[in-house]
Amino acid sequence: MSSENSAWIRNFHSAPDPHTRLVCFPHAGGAATYYYGLSAALTPSVEVLGVQYPGRQDRRTEPCLDDVGDLADAITPELLERTDRPIALFGHSLGATIAFEVAIRLEKAGVTPVVLFASGRRAPSTFRDENVWQADDDAIIASLKAMSGATAAMLDDEILRMILPAVRADYKAAETYRYQAGPRLHCPIVAMTGDDDPQVTLDEAGVWGEHTESEFELKVFYGGHFYLDFHTEAVLDTITTTLWEVTDGAAEPAGHQ
Repeated sequence: MSSENSAWIRNFHSAPDPHTRLVCFPHAGGAATYYYGLSAALTPSVEVLGVQYPGRQDRRTEPCLDDVGDLADAITPELLERTDRPIALFGHSLGATIAFEVAIRLEKAGVTPVVLFASGRRAPSTFRDENVWQADDDAIIASLKAMSGATAAMLDDEILRMILPAVRADYKAAETYRYQAGPRLHCPIVAMTGDDDPQVTLDEAGVWGEHTESEFELKVFYGGHFYLDFHTEAVLDTITTTLWEVTDGAAEPAGHQ
């Protein structure tokens, strides 16, 4: 089994003997490096693996994938090579939808994740008719700034235009995704959302509970779409406490390592 870097997987910190692997899926326009801080906080008890979609950073010359199913199909084999430790999944926004589809594929292959953290994304079976991906560049930049808050607002428009192909592809993947009804997951789901997220109502987040036969929990934080950037400790506590519970204490929570 391998935990080394590949085109799709980034391992930021060495964890020679982790109790759990937490695979993290970025938001639209995001990259694996978004989870560097989480990796630093959880290592070495938990090995954090960041997923790197094509079309950005060191993969910027590769064609983007603009379909959730295609992304999940490409990522799942990478994770099936890393099943010598329990696998947990964390996805934010678009990443939550991709993580959900990866969980389906893992379970079909006989690997049940210990938990799926679905952050900043409405449940797969909910639907909104959105077509931002078809808008002009200025409109996409405006949408990106509106959702990302201060982080994106600080970026120069010229810099944002450099990542627009990846952003547009990710928006298309998110907005054209259609849930295909099937068996519920066997793994527990923890949905996490901001109470003022324009992309997710509390009702839409709560529907995640209909996608698992196991336990479900909804965690609501103060803030918008990127609430997690402002509640680092609380989010970390939710992750570590949950991993402690689902691994029978093997993955020690923060403060116990």
